Amino acid sequence: MIPFSVLDLAPVTEGSTPVQAFANTLDLARWAEQLGYTRYWLAEHHNMPGIASAATAVLIGHVAGGTSRIRVGAGGIMLPNHAPLQVAEQFGTLASLYPGRIDLGLGRAPGTDQATARALRRYYEAAETFPNDVQELLAFFEPAVPGQVVRAVPGAGVDVPVWLLGSSLFSAQLAAAFGLPFAFASHFAPDAMDEALALYRRDFRPSARLDKPHAMLGVNVVAGQTDDDARRLFTTQQQSFVNLRRGRPGLIPPPIEDIESWWTPAEKAMVDRALACAVVGAPDTVRHGLAAFIDRHHPDELMITSNVFDHAARKRAFEVAMQAREPSTA
Repeated sequence: MIPFSVLDLAPVTEGSTPVQAFANTLDLARWAEQLGYTRYWLAEHHNMPGIASAATAVLIGHVAGGTSRIRVGAGGIMLPNHAPLQVAEQFGTLASLYPGRIDLGLGRAPGTDQATARALRRYYEAAETFPNDVQELLAFFEPAVPGQVVRAVPGAGVDVPVWLLGSSLFSAQLAAAFGLPFAFASHFAPDAMDEALALYRRDFRPSARLDKPHAMLGVNVVAGQTDDDARRLFTTQQQSFVNLRRGRPGLIPPPIEDIESWWTPAEKAMVDRALACAVVGAPDTVRHGLAAFIDRHHPDELMITSNVFDHAARKRAFEVAMQAREPSTA
């Protein structure tokens, strides 16, 4: 069975605080490690009250320090927001503190709205140079050579696996050209998934970092006692998507009983399309849904996210998902 990994946004629920969100993140990471997940990734977002992972490298250090075996990384760092040297130093530091356990996923989007992207200073001048910035960053991880004027300290010669993330053909092409592992954001933008996967695998060029293509797909998992219970839990993520599109991002809301009377038909269609890669149901439903997803798309790895309101229910979703990897006894 392929590896399963975790994507966490450090959600801040209504009635909670970032302090509690960070405690939940570490608790979930320890649970994921116990269950046998391969990676635990955190994502860079800004100016979103319901997501507390803006200082992504800092939170990665917190999680890595509180666990012992699971790989911890960024899914991802939005590179146009940062100077490549600074990212190399941050992740060189993390990989020196936690050798063999740190991943660096790179994205091209700002991870926020236009006004906040401008406040970050760098995004709009750097987005078009993303391929060059990736190459510059990769070079900073190479061993320093005599006469090298600028080096990452720490970072030079440090083993930091670098992934490219994306939801488009552009990112798939770039990952293939650079010979890097590729993570597709199918958990919220699945439209180009099949085409991007095919392109990545067809055009992949082996590199010193990776000898054959390795593609990871994102999928939402919500598990409940029954299918109806899971569908109710899923309304938290559905509401969050609509609130974002309405221009009113806020704290993560509790589930509601009747979402059909809450959203418009157009909003429902938008969310259904964006969250098409979602497995929602009782444990048997999750098992069959994940197996069908893997059989259809053939990922090399699966990254699971579960954005539900209750922390215990969230932990249960990751438990059910991992149990779905085991052969059925039916």
